[in-house]
Amino acid sequence: MKISLVKFLRSQYNSAMSRAYRLSTSHAKSTLMGGGKVLDCGANGGDLFRSLGDIEPSQYVGMEWSEDGVNAGRSKGLEMIRGDLNQSLPFDDAEFQCVISLSVLEHLVNGCRYLRECHRVLREGGSIIILTPNISTYFTALQILAGKMPTSGPHPDSKALAQKSFNVLAKASSEEIDVEDDTPIHRHIVVFSYSVLRSFLKIVGFRDIKGCGFGYYPFPKVTQPIFERIDPWHCHQMVFVARK
Repeated sequence: MKISLVKFLRSQYNSAMSRAYRLSTSHAKSTLMGGGKVLDCGANGGDLFRSLGDIEPSQYVGMEWSEDGVNAGRSKGLEMIRGDLNQSLPFDDAEFQCVISLSVLEHLVNGCRYLRECHRVLREGGSIIILTPNISTYFTALQILAGKMPTSGPHPDSKALAQKSFNVLAKASSEEIDVEDDTPIHRHIVVFSYSVLRSFLKIVGFRDIKGCGFGYYPFPKVTQPIFERIDPWHCHQMVFVARK
């Protein structure tokens, strides 16, 4: 019974994430139609570049903390910068038409500083696109009432603990070694709620802020889009698009 429930929830999670990523990349392509550069924050190996439409490599800059990710992106001919998104971004004011931040914000210690920096490096009229989990969900409330830790975070740094105790949505890694290092890949540190993230984007100075929700667990997948439109405030994942 437990295994069936976990498979059911993972199926819902994968569907929600797939739809959230499609919407995010669609917004990015629209933003870049008139030209300009895009900054891909938490770029890993630059895989997102292929999803951004007919842009030139010269329009793309990826920023990533992992040396392996940076090297993978550079091997594809992309400009990759190794850096810490918790610190000031190493770019001039108004350098980018679009900043993409997909599944990144929740991994940062200084998320608010990061969003201010994103605003600074954007051109006037440029857009930020954010995909991040939402801590304020009914699913989170049920987990807490059951004595569990929220899947959205915050998380302890143990990968073994994550796989056993709270990471029921993402498929466990085949790697069994438990490594607690300075930057555990699975770890969510600060997780915003829908309403708080929307409010902070306004405080920073963004305008035309539009938010969508994805994943209304544990309702069946066929009904989730209905609940997502009615109540994005309590969906598991949220996508925000805002202009400078």
